[in-house]
Order: sequence, then C-alpha cells, then structure tokens
Amino acid sequence: MGEYLPPPAGLLILAAYIEEQLPDVEIEILDCQAEKKDFKDIEKYIEYFSPSIVATSGFTCNAYLCARVAEIAKKVNNDIFTVVGGQHFSATAEESLNDFPEIDYIIRGEGEVTFVDLIRALETGKNIGEIKGISFRHDKEIIHNPPQPLIQNLDTLPYPAYHLVEKNIEKYHFTMMAGKNTRYMILEGSRGCPHKCSFCTQWKHWNGVWRTKSARRIADEMEYFNERFDGEFLWLTDDNFRYDKNAEELWKELRQRPFTDDISWFFQARTDEITSNPDMVAKLRDVGNNWILMGVENNSPAVLKDLKKNLQVNDAYKAVKILNDNDIFSHAMFIMGSRGDTAISIEQLRQFSFDLGSDLALYTILTPFPGTQIYENAYQSGWIEDTNYSHYDMAHAIMPTETLSRRQVQEELFHCYKDFYGSIPRNIAGIFSKNKIKRRVNRHMAGKGVLKSLKGLI
Repeated sequence: MGEYLPPPAGLLILAAYIEEQLPDVEIEILDCQAEKKDFKDIEKYIEYFSPSIVATSGFTCNAYLCARVAEIAKKVNNDIFTVVGGQHFSATAEESLNDFPEIDYIIRGEGEVTFVDLIRALETGKNIGEIKGISFRHDKEIIHNPPQPLIQNLDTLPYPAYHLVEKNIEKYHFTMMAGKNTRYMILEGSRGCPHKCSFCTQWKHWNGVWRTKSARRIADEMEYFNERFDGEFLWLTDDNFRYDKNAEELWKELRQRPFTDDISWFFQARTDEITSNPDMVAKLRDVGNNWILMGVENNSPAVLKDLKKNLQVNDAYKAVKILNDNDIFSHAMFIMGSRGDTAISIEQLRQFSFDLGSDLALYTILTPFPGTQIYENAYQSGWIEDTNYSHYDMAHAIMPTETLSRRQVQEELFHCYKDFYGSIPRNIAGIFSKNKIKRRVNRHMAGKGVLKSLKGLI
C-alpha cells in the first residue's frame, strides 16, 4: 500500500495509562520508524536514557524485531527488565519465553492494568506470582499467571499519550489514503468483536468480548486529536465498527461539532452491517466518514463458512452500491489460499473482485497466525511449511493448498494484483475519476511498484 507511517498507537495508549496511574514514573517512547533509528541507534538511546524497563510489542511479523530490542537492552545492562506484549506474544507465551531468553516478562491480553501492576512490583519487590496476566520464568520453569480481567468501562482510559511523540506527529501519514502531508492519527473506539472468524487474532485476544467507548467519548477524542495536534485523517481502529450499536449516537455527537468540517475518517465494517444500516451510512458520511474498509474475503459460500465469516456473498454487492451511492470510498479485502483453493477457484475470486466494483481491492494470502483456529488446524495437520514469523504478513505464502504448492499460491497472488492494477481501462477510469480519493489512490498505486514488489516474492 505504498508509503505508510503510523503512530505507535498501542504504546501511546499504554503510556497514557501509566502516566495516569504512576505519575512519578518517567516514560519515553522511541519511534524508530519515524526517527529512522537502526539497532545501533537503539543501543545508544538505551545507554543514554538508562531505563530500568524496556518494553515493546508487535504483530507476528515483527516478533523477531521485538526480541532483538530486548536483546540489545540486555547487552547494554543485563539488569534492565524486558517486557513484550501484543497479540503474537500473548498467543505464543510459552514458545517465546523458551526461544528468547532475553525476554523477562510477557504481558498477555489487555495490557494497561497488568503493566502498571508489573511496574509497581518491580519497584517494590512484590511477589511477581501475584500479578495477573503475565508469563515469566522462575527456577527454569515457565509460569503463566491467571488472566487479567478486562477493563469494564473504556471511557475511564486517558487519551493516548501523543504528547510523547509530538516531535514526530507531522511525519505520520497514510499517503495512499490522505496524501503525505495530511496528519494521520489513530484512535480506538472499541475493543474486541462479537464474531469469531477462524483466521482472526483479534477476537480471541480480547476474550471474545466486544466493549465500546461511549459516543461522546469517541467524539471528544476525535475533537482532541484535531484541535490539540491538528489531526486531519483519523483511523477509528475498531476491529469491527458496529452500526447497530455505535452509529446513531456517534452521528448525533459529531453533527454538533464544527471540527468535522476539517477532518476525514475511516473504519472497518462488515458488509452485512452496511447493508442493514444504509441510512446511518449516509449520516456518518455527512460528518466526515469518507472511506470504509470491508472484509469481503471470498466469493465462495463454502470458504466463507470455513472462515466462520457468517456472511452472504450478495451482501458484498449491496454494500459496495450503498457506499458508492453515498460517495464513500469502498475498500474491499479478499483472502485466497484456503485449503480447498485451486487455480480455477482463485480465478473465480479474481473475477468476483472485478465485478464487485469496489474502488480498491487488496488481496491477501490466508496466514496461520498463532492463536487462531486456522493455525491450530494447520499445525496439527502439518500444512505449515514456512515457520519464519517475519513472513507472516499476509503477502507470503505460508501453506500450500490441496492442489497448489506455496510457489503457485504466491504466483496466484501476483496475478490477482496484476489483473486488477494492470488493467489499463480501470487505471484510466481511476486516475480521471471525479472522486478525488479514487484519483489519488490510483495514481499512488500506479507509481509505487506494487507489482514489482509482489513478483519479487515468487
């Protein structure tokens, strides 16, 4: 998707909670992407700041980088406590503590309360065994303490600590979506999802529970980002925006606030949520929502059932039409590489994605992320051929199908992008579209060598 530099939203949320609960603790966030720091720079920074705790987190494809940071911290001072968290390490706590001796503690699941409890314990010498939600080593044995209860009221959380990265805020951007000079910020409206898709790490990480901030709190946070930091393009990074629970009240809050004239924002939604709430789709468009990402996933009812997506294929067509009718940029995600996929079924998926008429199509390869049902099935069945976690980015083929080798799956991904973005009529129509977002996206994708990069993976 080209140039993309997001703020480290997860760390900003954690840092804000620590500042609130432990005001005497000094916190700094080092954003290595924004500040162009390499591993040598990290070592120098740790030497300079001399922290007692170094913490980081990441997705599966970043796991080795997180471990490397912990290793560097131990090299600088072996007495530094190293902490990691996030979905990958929550799902692989036993494996990670075995594989990475440089990691002292893993925070599983929701991190705020657990991290504060851990800091207090390390400061006071309290028994680590009493802290819920952590995994650690004790006398060469790996201990997994009971889970930490979820925070019941998300409105009680402080705003993310963007002031800790204020020097970098003008660098954060999502060029394809909003242009390189538009300030891009991330906020969280809810946590979790009521659905249980077999490929998704999110719902299990949040214990299968959906919790939301109030509409007023979400609107207040958006207004704060805009007025305090000039945030112009906001990603409401919910796993699934629930129109039935959030939309009406959020619209009522936002329509009263003039800042909505200065921002645009996007979120992820299921196609059935869109088709069931066309009036709310239109209302949210009036208060700045001009881009929606949809997990269409596949054209096969059998594949959708296997993915536990619980969607009707026809919902995708209806959803795209509703978005197009309301001048909302429609972004469709597709998954290929299911166990039963063949060259013919993937060709049918390609044709389906063309016929759908969305403004943007992104294709991904089914990836067995640890902690998902797909991973359990694939691991037990011996389908996983690539165990290098840095390749678990949904662009590398990790498993074959029943009839396609991993290389063939990789080739099929390339052909999906080649046929969509290599279409001259589609490119011309996009570049000269009346919709400025569509024009920008098509010009951006055409100029970023996407096809060349994907071909290099084969």
